[in-house]
Amino acid sequence: MLELLTATGLALAAGLNAWIPLVLLGALDRFTGLVELPPAWAWLANEWVLLILVVLLVVEFLADKVPGLDTVNDVVQTVVRPTSGGIAFGSGLGATTTAVTDPAEFFASAQWVPIAVGVVLALAVHLLKAGARPILNAATAGVAAPIASTAEDAGSVLIVVAAILAPILVLLAIAAVVAAAIWLVRRRRRRKAGPRGDRPSGDRVSD
Repeated sequence: MLELLTATGLALAAGLNAWIPLVLLGALDRFTGLVELPPAWAWLANEWVLLILVVLLVVEFLADKVPGLDTVNDVVQTVVRPTSGGIAFGSGLGATTTAVTDPAEFFASAQWVPIAVGVVLALAVHLLKAGARPILNAATAGVAAPIASTAEDAGSVLIVVAAILAPILVLLAIAAVVAAAIWLVRRRRRRKAGPRGDRPSGDRVSD
């Protein structure tokens, strides 16, 4: 169960920022004893891979904080974040962490399934993020873009840390995603409904 929560947390974090979970996983495996990646994902700890991931992280970090450019970035990230989520879920499911010392062989007969699950989880979070940002930008004339982006980056980091050190806390992240989905659906319904311009039943337009 803890292995599944760890992998889920990493995938959810990738939906907020594609590169944060991959950078943290690789760095913690290479420079600390907090994470030991499975052999299939050991390339994440390679110095050159980490350097490339950090560069990509900086690019997204900056682009996501500029109103207008953040929307373009979200369109590009529609492919990138789910892909990262698949990698993060697959690597997290088999990784040895301080909270998970004996990873179980989940989905052993179908190696593609964990990646597919991670893709779906990250895509769901990404769609929520991409759907909420234009609403926030419109309501605040773009002022909310850097604030929301910083909060999302911080949330991604916190979810990764929780997934590695205390996977049970990932349940809170799942609850937050559900709450955000409910808020976004209700907000869109209100926008589609628009202002009510119905006349009172007693009013009549004279001919």
